Amino acid sequence: MISCGEPSGDLYAAALASELRLQEPGVTITGFGGDRLRRAGASLTADFSGLSVTGLVEAARVLPRTYGIYRRLVARAREERPDVFVAIDFPDFNFRLAGALRKLGIPVVYYISPQLWAWRPGRMKTMRIIADKVLVIFPFEEALYSEAGVPVEWVGHPLLDMIPPPRPRTDVLCDLGLRAGSPLVALLPGSRRNEVSAILPGLLDAARIIRAQIPAAQFVVPRAPHLPDDLFTGLAALTGPPAVLVDGRADDVLSVADLALVASGTATVQAALHECPMVVVYRLSPLTYRLGRPFVRVSTFAMANLVAGRQVVPELIQDDFTPPRLAAEALKMLEDPGVAAQVRRDLGEVRARLGEPGASRRAARAVLESARRSRVNTVGVD
Repeated sequence: MISCGEPSGDLYAAALASELRLQEPGVTITGFGGDRLRRAGASLTADFSGLSVTGLVEAARVLPRTYGIYRRLVARAREERPDVFVAIDFPDFNFRLAGALRKLGIPVVYYISPQLWAWRPGRMKTMRIIADKVLVIFPFEEALYSEAGVPVEWVGHPLLDMIPPPRPRTDVLCDLGLRAGSPLVALLPGSRRNEVSAILPGLLDAARIIRAQIPAAQFVVPRAPHLPDDLFTGLAALTGPPAVLVDGRADDVLSVADLALVASGTATVQAALHECPMVVVYRLSPLTYRLGRPFVRVSTFAMANLVAGRQVVPELIQDDFTPPRLAAEALKMLEDPGVAAQVRRDLGEVRARLGEPGASRRAARAVLESARRSRVNTVGVD
């Protein structure tokens, strides 16, 4: 059984499911996820559509439906007795589900572990109780979990296997209807509806300032799956040619962009793997931010900076995320080739630190090992 609750988790879950089926062709996969996990062969009890939100206040609105899904998954696990449960990120839901399944005697593997070292670190104690093994994707996480007494394995980052080979720049630009000789800025406002609502307007206001300074600048928005058209109506209001909206294709866009203005999250790792200079932004509702800030234990949020151990890309979080400040940081990289080149070199270092390809294969092997031990123990008990 696999459980993931948002688009990036669905991406990793699908890759894991595909590897599980390659390594164990007779495997049966059930659980909670999205279209990608379903297409990878999982029989889903429920879909996370409409549940993927950020923030304490926002999460409260979807609690009734979330609890109903939780009860259905526990009931299915009680009936079918999966050999192993794989939780993928989404901690507020998966911690509770993992605890319930552990009480049923089902081993728990936590993959794409939540950032316990950054946010509410007291949850590490809970992880030690509920997880038989944690599979981490960032190199610095392994020591943190090991020191906390949690069985852990660093498998590398699954995006390393998902980044397609680069295509000729002129071909990509032609496909996107963009000019070859003008600066290109990618706008990535997040994969959740409330993220886009909070972040995209600020990105577009910064784009207006950038275009006033660089009239030839082009802007493109790779839309995450399932996001509706109404979230992007503001693109047409950009002075001059509107920003180009494309469905998906973030890898194509990041491979040719001169700069990305990107919401903190998985897309920042994607940009780093393409060595695309970026400015990282994020904004929560004021109430959520005030409630959550005392529990945060890191001074930096951008994953590229965390992996590098120093600031290699600018980040503007909450009140620091203003259009003038964002535009100023962007213009430094757009107008000074030396600054952009240094950022690209730093991101190359980040990419090298993320490990070797094959993360999903290694994760699948660890999951199947747990499943086989479970079956042996069950036979022994019988």
